[in-house]
Amino acid sequence: MDLAGLTVAYFQYYAIAAYIAVAFLCGGLVLFAFVQESVLILPVVMSVIATIFIYPVVWYMLHRYILHSRWMWKSPLTAGAWKRIHYDHHSDPNNLKVLFGALYTTLPTVAFATVPVGYLLAGWVGGVAALGVGVIQTCLYEYFHCIQHLGYAPKWGWVRQIKKYHMAHHFHNESGNYGITNFWWDRVLGTFYQSSKDKQRSPTVFNLGYDEEVAKSYPYVARMTPNWPYNTNPVHRKREEVVTGSATSG
Repeated sequence: MDLAGLTVAYFQYYAIAAYIAVAFLCGGLVLFAFVQESVLILPVVMSVIATIFIYPVVWYMLHRYILHSRWMWKSPLTAGAWKRIHYDHHSDPNNLKVLFGALYTTLPTVAFATVPVGYLLAGWVGGVAALGVGVIQTCLYEYFHCIQHLGYAPKWGWVRQIKKYHMAHHFHNESGNYGITNFWWDRVLGTFYQSSKDKQRSPTVFNLGYDEEVAKSYPYVARMTPNWPYNTNPVHRKREEVVTGSATSG
């Protein structure tokens, strides 16, 4: 796949179209406020800057402590969402259908992380501006996420590097390298690893710890998963062979 084909696939996904629509709506509301009301520019700019810095922290915390938690599969109220937004993605990392976050979970999360900060700094205009910046950042994250997972070899060294780190998260050990484009918080909080030599291979890299034994007590994800259990799913089996080196030739 070349970059043009990847970009076309990216823009065809409904969630990306929704994020772009929200960004335009937010931009229009902020512009309207500047024209119709006496809105101070500096507080709005501060809300935008604050969002830019806060967003990577929020993403890291959500990815590490929510998406990689082991409590969401325990309740029928949260198991379906966890399966869709992260279990399926780790089970089949290059599947475009589950590559992007679910809109019904991602958009409210972005709003929750950005709007209060913007509102505290600049009222409702700041909240709207912060939301717009948040969804733009989400679009950027998802674009690089596409590059990391789809069959495209980046030419830019920095992009190759972040792809390597993220692929290690998916194919070597999931308890590290939680970032997408920004691994600063991984470095600060001790979850960054440079290569597979720096961290032991994880046996749960594809199932995130949700295995047949766990499913006996918490069957909700298993009931929603075709080809369950894990070791009979051809996708899982193929990827297990690649990771463990157990595939045979001929």
